[in-house]
Amino acid sequence: YRENILKTAKALVEDTKLLVSGAASSQDKLAQAAQSSANTITQLAEVVKLGAASLGSDDPETQVVLINAIKDVAKALSDLIGATKGAASKPADDPSMYQLKGAAKVMVTNVTSLLKTVKAVEDEATRGTRALEATIEYIKQELTVFQSSEVPEKTSSPEESIRMTKGITMATAKAVAAGNSCRQEDVIATANLSRKAVADMLAACKQASYHPDVSEDVRERALRYGTECTLGYLELLEHVLLV
Repeated sequence: YRENILKTAKALVEDTKLLVSGAASSQDKLAQAAQSSANTITQLAEVVKLGAASLGSDDPETQVVLINAIKDVAKALSDLIGATKGAASKPADDPSMYQLKGAAKVMVTNVTSLLKTVKAVEDEATRGTRALEATIEYIKQELTVFQSSEVPEKTSSPEESIRMTKGITMATAKAVAAGNSCRQEDVIATANLSRKAVADMLAACKQASYHPDVSEDVRERALRYGTECTLGYLELLEHVLLV
């Protein structure tokens, strides 16, 4: 399925270019670009799922790495379509145009990451390091969202935020063990666990910081510590990658 994945991903990059240029053109062209990209991402998701299935059930962690890679691309495309919608018919110096360029950059980064992952899957010696690189990139993108001024759709209790930090503790222990063993399967498992642990922690931290009972001072501190925790964890993953 590798060649089919590469071919479909290339088509998606072309759709991305049409989406970005569509913001400055007619509504019809923009609608066509959006529809085309939606069709292509559906095809890409299907062929990546087939590729993951072809690895066999003996290697579920690598299957998860592939599925995570296509999920990242789909999320980036959704964000890009949203940014295109916001920038449609706006002048070139409008802030929404800068958001569009940023969203397009993330989209290309995630497609590139998917292609690197697909190529690494067939090489057992690089599977773990590739999975770790993809996770580091994913966490950086999640941190950017966390640090944005966007208010979360829902709030949660401080207790929920505390509960989610336990996942970081578990993932940290797993990362240290993977750094000691240097086994590819341990590194892949660490990469998959780290993605979820950090994303859950960041979501819970931001939701708790916007709870109605939380003061501005406490919110700022919670958001700062969420950022510091993530940066510390990224440093840990960089060390595992180095090892």
